Amino acid sequence: MRCLVLGGDGFLGSHLVESLAAAGHAVRSFRRSSAAGHSPLTSLHGNPPGTIEIFSGDFLSKDDLKRALEDVDVCYHLISTTIASTSNADPTFDVGTNVLGTLRLLETAVAAGTKRIVFASSGGTVYGVPRSVPITEDHPTDPISSYGITKLAIEKYLHLYHSLHGLDYVVLRLANPYGERQRLLAQQGAVAVFLGRVLRGEEIVIWGDGEAVRDFVYVGDVIDAFVAAAEPLRTDERVLNIGSGCGCSLNMILDAIEAVTGRTTLRRYTPGRVFDVPVNVLDIAAARRSLGWAPQVDLKEGLRRFTAWIEQSGTL
Repeated sequence: MRCLVLGGDGFLGSHLVESLAAAGHAVRSFRRSSAAGHSPLTSLHGNPPGTIEIFSGDFLSKDDLKRALEDVDVCYHLISTTIASTSNADPTFDVGTNVLGTLRLLETAVAAGTKRIVFASSGGTVYGVPRSVPITEDHPTDPISSYGITKLAIEKYLHLYHSLHGLDYVVLRLANPYGERQRLLAQQGAVAVFLGRVLRGEEIVIWGDGEAVRDFVYVGDVIDAFVAAAEPLRTDERVLNIGSGCGCSLNMILDAIEAVTGRTTLRRYTPGRVFDVPVNVLDIAAARRSLGWAPQVDLKEGLRRFTAWIEQSGTL
């Protein structure tokens, strides 16, 4: 197949581009025209069975989307202009860039004859405060961040375009991915931020008492789910949770980092944030049924791989 990866230079996108090419697909990696510096895709070793094309453009430009979608079978939508912790500060920007941008994408995909859209949604935000755990896909959706609301809106528009135009889609509601190539100096990604600070010997600031529980899933497992989502589904389920299937508190993550690195964590606890839910663990049974997928890497092994990559790449 010919696949387009929107956000192909990012943490998840670069892994996905390589994995799709390794599986024999022709891949077009879409990156911002303004993106500068080293691309993770330039470090490929050897020639994968598939081909990789680097495409620079503006996600909000219909002309750029039209050129990028030419002859594409499957489009992976991994682009987001906001993150959960800052989206409430400017919901208008969030909607204008993410929702309206995606609507232009869907219109262009229909015109181009694209067969399927695979969308990276957020299992950590679309449900809001859970009424039951683990969270299944039919759990009520009451997001408490603009980020979660826009993700949910995009899911609904995907369903609408499927109904109106026959555009197939798969929504992957991701838990909290972590692993190689994730930025260590960012505003999101607790595992990466914590691990980077521990390796640098810096203090870790924790919002709340550290007992908030999240579902952390290794990047390689997430990418396996994305690759599987390009193939015919085994059931009619199109909205799928992708996580580890178990929860860890932030304190447990720090304990695991100490065990893997042999270093002591310097922890400082501060008042919690209003948009943080107390617990979020995803039920992944539907992904097992529909994709034939299951996570393979546990937390400690994932941390070992991530730590080894940080040390080898010199990204501290």
